[in-house]
Amino acid sequence: MPKEKTAEQQLASFMAKYTPEVARLARAIRSEMRHLYPSALELVYDNYNALAIGYGPTERASEAIFSIALYPRWVSLFFLQGARLPDPGKILHGSGSVAKHIVLPSPDLLHTPPVQALMREAAARAKVSFDPSAKHRLIIKSASAKQRPRRPAEKPAAPAKPHKKEKSPKAGPRPS
Repeated sequence: MPKEKTAEQQLASFMAKYTPEVARLARAIRSEMRHLYPSALELVYDNYNALAIGYGPTERASEAIFSIALYPRWVSLFFLQGARLPDPGKILHGSGSVAKHIVLPSPDLLHTPPVQALMREAAARAKVSFDPSAKHRLIIKSASAKQRPRRPAEKPAAPAKPHKKEKSPKAGPRPS
């Protein structure tokens, strides 16, 4: 009987569906999030649209404070209770009434003052706070059987340029 995959192995297989660049970026961002929030539970949802890893104090998705979401070309950080966060730098995107996000081209962005301020405020305003004495766990919550492609669509080959048609000699007047 085959051995069941661990949660880490399952997450690695989910990330492997992405380009090496997006997967590498996501692993680096995840590492930083684990460093910043060592007691957070990581809740993994391999959904139709994206692979999402939530960071929260409990197993309830509604109590998660942050998530990172992998898309074919980028990784975003979501503030899951962030619709009302003060955003003086206007860096949050989204028009939703619950969550806002920023695209993370690098894990270094997590350490910039505007992002750090948003993260501190989001954690302070959370419905349920992180428990510093809690132990980290990685929990695979769901994996959708049907998913959008995890890699960008390849650009179709440019159609071959048509050869210039040779002009046919103009027919002269017909002999009568």
